[in-house]
Order: sequence, then structure tokens, then C-alpha cells
Amino acid sequence: MERPQRIKIALGAASAFLLLLLFFIVCFSRCRKSARKKSSEFRRFQYSEELETEDLIGFPGGGENLTIHDILEAPGEVVGNSSHGTLYKAGLQRSNSLVFLRFLRPSCAGQTNEILPSIQMLGLIRHPNLVSLLAFYAGPRGEKLFVHPFFGFGNLFQFLQDGSSESHRWPIIYRISLGIAEGLDHLHTGLQKPIIHGNLMSKNVLLDSNYQSYLSDFGLHLLLNPTAGQEMLEASADQGYKAPELIKMKEASKESDIYSLGVILLEMLTRKEPINDHSSSPLDHLPNYMRNAILDHRVTEMFNPQLLSPSNSQDWIAEKGLLMYFHLAMSCCSPSPSLRPNTKQIVRKLEEIGQ
Repeated sequence: MERPQRIKIALGAASAFLLLLLFFIVCFSRCRKSARKKSSEFRRFQYSEELETEDLIGFPGGGENLTIHDILEAPGEVVGNSSHGTLYKAGLQRSNSLVFLRFLRPSCAGQTNEILPSIQMLGLIRHPNLVSLLAFYAGPRGEKLFVHPFFGFGNLFQFLQDGSSESHRWPIIYRISLGIAEGLDHLHTGLQKPIIHGNLMSKNVLLDSNYQSYLSDFGLHLLLNPTAGQEMLEASADQGYKAPELIKMKEASKESDIYSLGVILLEMLTRKEPINDHSSSPLDHLPNYMRNAILDHRVTEMFNPQLLSPSNSQDWIAEKGLLMYFHLAMSCCSPSPSLRPNTKQIVRKLEEIGQ
């Protein structure tokens, strides 16, 4: 065979081999893409199945024996509403007891598998001045329910605004204040991983029949998606509890919690609301209002006059204590976060005032 002919045959064979190789490469690539697609779809299916699983987690100290039936069949009434959820007073029929059920809207909550570590952490927190999480329910359509102990004496805001005679008594105001500070101190310093409350206000301080105070809603921002978390901060600002630095910062901090605590202390001292709903002036924000009172030398005029009632045989001690209390509250509301006391310092100062 002539050499040119052999070269043509060899080239033809090589071309056929290359075409065959290219065909196998294309097929293999398509198979891999298909396999990856099926694998991805399978993972998404598993993820979807995980999210749609109905489950109940009970925590020690009251939630161990709860069942899904107990929670879903509990008749309830609405006692509170917010942009991210609804609070119900519900009756557990099997145990004939009352609980708070907090429904978190699916559109506001983080994905179950993402927030589960935070839920497990919150469920193990126990302190005499914190509202415990007894159980968590995840429903098949993304609904989430949190079970808390029931407190039948309302919240601090109602207590102050209703004008009951007990709200004018210094020993009770002092007891409530110390309880709030100790609860917040446990969140900031008493846990392996500190927790920012993030939504501290007088409406989130619950009371029992002995005027023991309990902080609720702590760590709620850990369970919300970013949009709902920002809406919660804005709601806090509208009600007068938002620290000034949060205008630029998007996340709450220990220092912003301290600011909110200072506003609550001023509420109890003056029985004034944190902000005047009928005015847009920043001077009507309670801390600013009190700063003006200092400049005008009329601080004691701003105090609830019945806290200095002549019926108290130790008026001068009460007045001295009130002034110390006022200065503590104002230091908590310092415009500069670095100048605010921490929770340990606040507790020590309150203990000093109570001596």
C-alpha cells in the first residue's frame, strides 16, 4: 500500500476515535449533571421533609410531660399582638393549668433547623427573674409555638399605668427594679454564652402576686429572620426604649439593653410613659425630659409624689434613696454606651440603695 493511502487510513481511524471519545465525554458530563441535579433535588426533598416534620421539644422544669395534643387542643384567648406573633393565654386541659402560648408567624421566623440551637439554649435557662421556656412546637406548615409559664398579674407597664396603690410604694418599686436587674445580669454574665435581651421594655416584665419580676421575650431576636428582627427594633424605638446608637448599629448589644433598663427605672420613678405619643419632639423622650428637669433644678418634682408620702416614717431615707436611684437610671441612659454601667454595677448600686 502506498504511504499516502496508509496516512489517510490512520487519520480516518484517529478521527473516529476522537469522535467516539468526545461522545463519551459529553454523555459522561450529562450523566454527572443529571446525578448532581437528582442529588440536589434529593437534598432539597430531605430538607423539605425536615422542615415539615411535626415535633415537640419539652424542657426540664415543666415541659417534660407535655404532648402535642396538650398544646394544640388547649383553648386560649389572645392577650397580646405584635408584628411577629401573637400571645395567648391557654388552658392545658389534662393538667388543668394555664400557660402562655407564643405563636411566631412563619414569615417572621428563621428556618427551624437554623434556629433550633438557639431554642435549645433558651430552653435550658432557669433563673428566678426570667420567664422559662417550657416547650417548643414546630408544625407541618412552618408554624412555631413557644410554651411559657402563666403569670396572672399582668406586666409592669399595666401595673404602673393602672395607678394601683401598690405602684406608689417604694419597697415594691425597689423589689421589682432589683429583680429586673438581676434577671438581666444573669443573661449578660451568668451563662456560658451571654444572651442579649434585645427587646427590654416594661411590657416585657411580668409580675406575680408577690411583685416578683420576670423578664420575658429575651433572645427573641435570635429566632427571627433579619427583616422581622429589624421591625422589632423599630417597634422598640417607637415605644421609647431604643438606645441612640442603634440608629446606626443594626444589632442590639449589652449596652443597648442597659439603656432600655434605664428607661424602665425612670418609668417606675415618675410613672410617665417612655415617650409622648402625641408629640414628635425628642424632648418628650423620657430620658431627655429628665435631663431638662436637671437643668431646671426641678428633678424631685418629676418623681411620683406618693413615693415621698408623709405616711412613710423614714421619708428622708426614701428621698435619699430615690435620688440615688434617679442618678443610676440616668447613667444607664447615657448617650454614650461606654459610660453606661454594666449589670453587676447596677445590681450592686441597687443593693446599696436598699440598705
